[in-house]
Amino acid sequence: MSLNVESPVVSTASAPQPLRLIDDTGHAVTDDAGGFTLPDPLTLLGLYRQMVVARRFDVQVTALTRQGRLATYPSALGQEACEIAAVASLDPGDWLFPTYRDSIALLTRGVKPEHILASFRGEWHSGYDQYEHRIAPQATPLATQALHAVGLATASKLKRDSTVALTLLGDGATSEGDAHEAFNFAAVWQAPVVFVVQNNQFAISVPLDKQMRCRTIADKAIGYGMPGFYVDGNDVAAMYAVTSAAVDRARTGGGPTLVEGLTYRIEAHTNSDDPSRYRTAGDVDVWRRRDPIERLETYLVSIGALSDRERAGIRDEAEDLAAATRDCMTLPVQADPLELFDHVYATPRPALAEQRAFLAAELAEHAALAGHTAPPPVSTPSGAPA
Repeated sequence: MSLNVESPVVSTASAPQPLRLIDDTGHAVTDDAGGFTLPDPLTLLGLYRQMVVARRFDVQVTALTRQGRLATYPSALGQEACEIAAVASLDPGDWLFPTYRDSIALLTRGVKPEHILASFRGEWHSGYDQYEHRIAPQATPLATQALHAVGLATASKLKRDSTVALTLLGDGATSEGDAHEAFNFAAVWQAPVVFVVQNNQFAISVPLDKQMRCRTIADKAIGYGMPGFYVDGNDVAAMYAVTSAAVDRARTGGGPTLVEGLTYRIEAHTNSDDPSRYRTAGDVDVWRRRDPIERLETYLVSIGALSDRERAGIRDEAEDLAAATRDCMTLPVQADPLELFDHVYATPRPALAEQRAFLAAELAEHAALAGHTAPPPVSTPSGAPA
C-alpha cells in the first residue's frame, strides 16, 4: 500500500510574473513595476561591487570545503541579489537575523571571513560579535531566527526606537511552524520586521510544489494581514527597491512585510549533497543564464556607469579577499575544551562549575602524562565573546 497521500490538484490560477526592474537581458523594464523605480546608478554600482566580491568569497570557500579545510559550507551561489539587497537596505543600527546559507550577507555587513567561517570550521558556534555587527547567530534550525527577529522588533517598538529587524529565510523554512508563528505575531503586534524569503525552489531536495499549493509564498502574507511582494530574486535592483521600501515602512510604524525573491541555488545544498538526484543539469543551466551579476553588469555598461577600469578594480578587490580567506584558513585551530562551559549561563551554576573543574583536572593529568605542564593555549577568534 502506498503511503503517498497526495491528490492531483488542477489549479486554475497560474503564478504571476515576479516584479522586476531589470530583465534577464540587462535592459530596464518599461512596464508598470508596482510603483517601484530603478535605484540611481551609483547605488546600483555599489550593489554590483558587493555582489562580485561576495561571489568570489563564496566560490573560494566552496573550494576550501572540497579541500577538507572546512567541515561544511552551504553556498549561496546564484542568490547574491537577494542577500546583498537585503543587507544594503538596512541602517547600521538595524538587526539582521540570518540562516546558515547567508554567509555573504554577513560579509557584506562587515564581518571578517575568519569570523564567518569559525563555525563551519568547528571553532565556535558564532565567531563574530553579534552586538558589534548587529547580526544574530546564523540559524541552522529552520525558521527559529524568524521568531527571534519578531521579538527584537517588538522590543524596539516598545522602547520607541527606530530599530528594524530583517530576517532571511528559505522557501523550506516557510513550511515550519516557527515561520507561521513569526508571521502571525509580527502582524498582530505590528512589529517593525521584514521577512525576506529566498525562494531557491528546493528545501534541500524537496521542490516547492511538494511543499505548498499556493501560487507564491508572497500570497500567504494576506492571510496574516501584512503586505507581500513577489519579486525577481535575481534582479538586485528590484530586490533593493522593494526591500528598502519595506524597511522604511517598518521604521515608520507600518508593520511587517513579506518579500519573496524568486531565485535558484546553483550549487548543491551543502558539500554532502548530490543535487543530480533531484534536478537536472539542464535546469541549472537555465538559471545560470539568469545570473544576477551578469544582468546588472550588462545594464550598468549600457548606461555608461561601469567602465573597464572600474570592473577590473572590483575584480582585483575580490581576488584580494579570496587570497586573504585562503590564508586565514591555513592557520591551525587551537581549541580549548574548557570553552564548552563558557557563555552557557550569565552567572555560572555550581553544577556546571563542578563539571568544569573535573574536566580541567583531567586535562591537566593528560598534559602531565604527555610531558606538558598545562593544556594547550586558548585561541579564540578576535571579536568573539571572551
